[in-house]
Amino acid sequence: MRIFLKIAYDGTNYHGFQCQNNANSVQDTVNAALSDLFKKEMKTIGASRTDTGVHAHGNVAVFDVDTRIEPSRIAFAVNARLPMDIRIVESRRVPDDFHPRYTTTIKTYSYHILNRTHPDPLFRNLETHCYYPLDEKAMNEAASFLVGEHDFLSFCAAGNSSATTIRTIYSAEVARTGDRLTFTITGNGFLYNMVRIIAGTLMEVGQGFYPPSHMREIIEARDRKAAGPTALAKGLVLERIEYPDLTSSDDKCMMTKN
Repeated sequence: MRIFLKIAYDGTNYHGFQCQNNANSVQDTVNAALSDLFKKEMKTIGASRTDTGVHAHGNVAVFDVDTRIEPSRIAFAVNARLPMDIRIVESRRVPDDFHPRYTTTIKTYSYHILNRTHPDPLFRNLETHCYYPLDEKAMNEAASFLVGEHDFLSFCAAGNSSATTIRTIYSAEVARTGDRLTFTITGNGFLYNMVRIIAGTLMEVGQGFYPPSHMREIIEARDRKAAGPTALAKGLVLERIEYPDLTSSDDKCMMTKN
């Protein structure tokens, strides 16, 4: 049977989610825990290849196994074998042909910025520090231009392997709580470093380098040089991955919810 895992992790100590030949990754660590549990080599299929230092509340992976362990109890058994910075927060059975990457998805990311004179040592690995004043209203207005179907080539880093750079963004918002700003974006998919480049661009808007409406011109340029810098990885969190076409039925199908 195929088991669905919803995985949360602090990505600070890992070279991204995907398995690496010469570096430790989140997926390698989860595979090792599963192999120890089931006493044979286990390999997962991941949904999102988050980069080094990027975090997640709800990344997704699946694996196949023949076991008498109740699917919902697998999370507990695997967590007992994982380091504290990785946790399986949900495990359930899904159809044997379900693939976490080749199924219609809705992904939500958040980017976290501390906007004050000095950084916070307790959250140093979880947010980007910016000591220049940021205008969150201007940033939020700029983010609104991202909503809809666009060619996001301007926000795509070199090395992207996607067949197309067209994506649909359902929502994009910037909100402030005290000294902290959170940029949240939801779409049907994202290009390589897309969210981090958008975050870096929004921070330039927030500093007054150009008006919010310039975001439209950046999109239309279809040129990476038109956008701002790539924001640091540590501020990025994969919040959730939803599968709209996957509905609950006899505990064999499920939809992810954060």
